[in-house]
Amino acid sequence: MKPILEIKEISKKFQIQSNTEPYLSLRENLFSFLRPGSKKEEFWALQNINFNVEQGDTVGIIGKNGAGKSTLLKILSKITPPTSGKIICRGRIASLLEVGTGFHPELSGRENIFMNGSILGMRRAEILKNFDAIVDFSGVEKFLDTPLKHYSSGMQLRLAFAVAAFLENEILIIDEVLAVGDAEFQKKCMGKMNEVSKSGRTILFVSHNMSAIAQLCTKSVLLIDGKVKQTGKTEEIISAYVNLTSSNSEGLFHPQNRFGAGNVKVTNLVLNKRELLSGEKMILEFSLSQKVSISSVYLDFRIDNHFGEKCFWVSDKLWQKPDTKEKIDKITYEIPRLNLNVGLFNITYCLFINNEVEDMVDNCLVFDVLENNFYPNWKFPPKEQANVLAEFTTRYE
Repeated sequence: MKPILEIKEISKKFQIQSNTEPYLSLRENLFSFLRPGSKKEEFWALQNINFNVEQGDTVGIIGKNGAGKSTLLKILSKITPPTSGKIICRGRIASLLEVGTGFHPELSGRENIFMNGSILGMRRAEILKNFDAIVDFSGVEKFLDTPLKHYSSGMQLRLAFAVAAFLENEILIIDEVLAVGDAEFQKKCMGKMNEVSKSGRTILFVSHNMSAIAQLCTKSVLLIDGKVKQTGKTEEIISAYVNLTSSNSEGLFHPQNRFGAGNVKVTNLVLNKRELLSGEKMILEFSLSQKVSISSVYLDFRIDNHFGEKCFWVSDKLWQKPDTKEKIDKITYEIPRLNLNVGLFNITYCLFINNEVEDMVDNCLVFDVLENNFYPNWKFPPKEQANVLAEFTTRYE
């Protein structure tokens, strides 16, 4: 049986034009092609993309921002043509790439269902057949005859996903739109996509939520800088992606994209070991850029696993601090027993001074948790992790 989707040597080139002068008048813009200061640069968003998708497969597309994921899906959806290569598709494609795509704000929810369904290739008979199910799934029945411009972004997402999910097209393409919905709706969407995949239809799913990818997709594709780095089972691809994103960290503090006032910063974060055994003691030492009074400083930190799931969160706002005017520039947390399952984890922190955010950094340090020979193959339940990890001590120096 032939694949339902064959992607052969797909490449996409964009032209980047830049002017050396910061401002040009209308006349200067019209004649800018005569000026040597106008430069054009070629940018290849995709280069020689090759892979096949079998009927009934649920395929995850994984990669950093700028890797070419959305460009690939837009080419598959025929929104933009490829520069070279070809796509052989043996079925109708329905795509949900942005919230509200194909919706009109002045039309009611009811009218938008029919219009959006038609745009996505749905026949009127198909829309009428699934109309009640679409409305029920979206949860906007009360506002069905209200103009869409009065809907919140979450309500628009519910309606957009409901229309796409009940299409009878053979291929469904979804690009990160579930990030807008609340937790209940995301769970509902994941259940619907599982149902769709089991019905024999094909799904291409782009997300930065590795947990969602792992739950839904059996196969995945890893894109790096517009090229296919690896294809295969989802577990292997997620592992390769996580190793790639953490390969340069080596257990060192690497603050990027800081937020906050910045008057006081965390200058270093030291972990007692780059590789910790499950159940072993963990020590985190935060160094500050200047001395601050104990009573004014607060520090929150969080540990996430490589799926992006939050394992536990600590805040020193939750207990009584020493009543002293002493100034410190170092805060140390000691967790006597690190009950985390085997895998890669990262740390996010937020530093407050007098309840103002001074310094906040996501995923600033990556570490490994290895299997402990005393407890082989032991899996800690999430609730137990939270309870045990809550037992820690804090030192101010």
